[in-house]
Amino acid sequence: MALKLYNTFNARKEEFIPQEPGRVKMYVCGVTVYDYCHIGHARSAIVFDVLYRYLLHRGYQVTYVRNFTDIDDKIIDRANREGVSYKEIAERFIKAFYEDMGPLNLLKPTYEPRATDHIQDIIEVVKKLLEKGYAYEVDGDVYFSVEKFPGYGKLSGKRLEDLIAGARVEVDERKRQPFDFALWKRSKPGEPSWESPWGPGRPGWHIECSVMSMKYLGETLDIHGGGRDLIFPHHENEIAQSEALTGKPFVRYWVHNGFVTFKGDKMSKSLGNIFNLRDIYKEYHPEALRFFMLSTHYRSPIDFSLERLKEAEVAVERVYVSLKAVNELLEKAQEEGLNGELVRDGMVEELEEIRDRFYEAMDDDLNTAKALASYFDGIRLVNRLVEFCSKKKNRKKLGDLASRIAYIKKIFYDFSFVLAVFGCDPQGFLKDLYERRIRKRGVEPSWVEEMVDKRSALRREKRFDEADRIREELSQKGIVLEDTPEGTRWRVEP
Repeated sequence: MALKLYNTFNARKEEFIPQEPGRVKMYVCGVTVYDYCHIGHARSAIVFDVLYRYLLHRGYQVTYVRNFTDIDDKIIDRANREGVSYKEIAERFIKAFYEDMGPLNLLKPTYEPRATDHIQDIIEVVKKLLEKGYAYEVDGDVYFSVEKFPGYGKLSGKRLEDLIAGARVEVDERKRQPFDFALWKRSKPGEPSWESPWGPGRPGWHIECSVMSMKYLGETLDIHGGGRDLIFPHHENEIAQSEALTGKPFVRYWVHNGFVTFKGDKMSKSLGNIFNLRDIYKEYHPEALRFFMLSTHYRSPIDFSLERLKEAEVAVERVYVSLKAVNELLEKAQEEGLNGELVRDGMVEELEEIRDRFYEAMDDDLNTAKALASYFDGIRLVNRLVEFCSKKKNRKKLGDLASRIAYIKKIFYDFSFVLAVFGCDPQGFLKDLYERRIRKRGVEPSWVEEMVDKRSALRREKRFDEADRIREELSQKGIVLEDTPEGTRWRVEP
């Protein structure tokens, strides 16, 4: 089955065929670095990370560019409030971006350009747009004339006549039309500036993405991505200025992710419903957030709540418990020198059907929700296998099953690479998860270990009443003990 992507430009799913066989050029709008990353940023980053991973998994060579906007009104405003330079603000929040996004297990893009490293490139493009008659200069500001570009509105479906007719009185009366947008802004006194043919100034937001994408990917991109909120005016303006410059189609596939909402409302600072990633990580495992985002199709809105995030963490925990059991089973077979050949039976065929459903879901416009459903079908199969092998009467069959377990692990590895969930060492993941949970309750993991060891000693001495009191004390803190032949294990309830 061929990969199909929903192309916003044509409002339909289309088979993905890159310009150059085997090679993909992809650009995604990055963050404006004036504050910490929130879950809206996380959704876009995760969506396009999955697309990047899936293209790589399918064998494409992908050049992936995701930029930083490091000069902008919001950056300047924050710098002025704090009495520092715009550079200090930009550097602080670029560093914070990596700290916040790192736990989400994102692959690093091929290039991560910054707008301020491409000022001269931007100036050259603005000059060419002026020469071609698509732009005009007024007192050091340069604007793009939207009425000069006949295709304006073809991405968003908005008609220029309607936009102009419905426009409110424009504050800047120097513009020829209300929707003309800045390519170059004259700097106010005390603001950051760069020398240009029109005087000291800085680039407009829209031109930055056009220049950086074309510099690294050429005049026509295969994929351009971002959130739905960028369709108009940002991506519409990118098309206008880029195609006016080159005379060629700017992007072949426009891919946009849906909004993250809270209680049905779009998240915004004015409503006070923004959740920063670093705050979420204090309470929940980052992989739970990634799983939560993937559990809804990327084009649909996703309503965020801490309760749903808690449910996602529990689901992730259950998967890792199953994967841990699989690892232990395989290790036991290897220790006993058991290694039979893979026998094609109903279980193997069922696993391969699960694998095929996974790829069908991913080929159908990255339907990660259905792909995860296939993964959980695989986990249920794994649980059946573990339960079968745990019975003494089936111990002799473990050698034949070992090859099947290894085959399962290989398929699960491929799934985990694409989605970037369930790829950690299960034992390490669960240890980290339980330590996070217990610390939230004001208890150090070392104390739990000490109490478990003390209880084990009491049990060996047959002082069962005292041992039971320790179990009860731990239970009151949400700590569940499991006595196994290998010793006592503990886990923490969510």
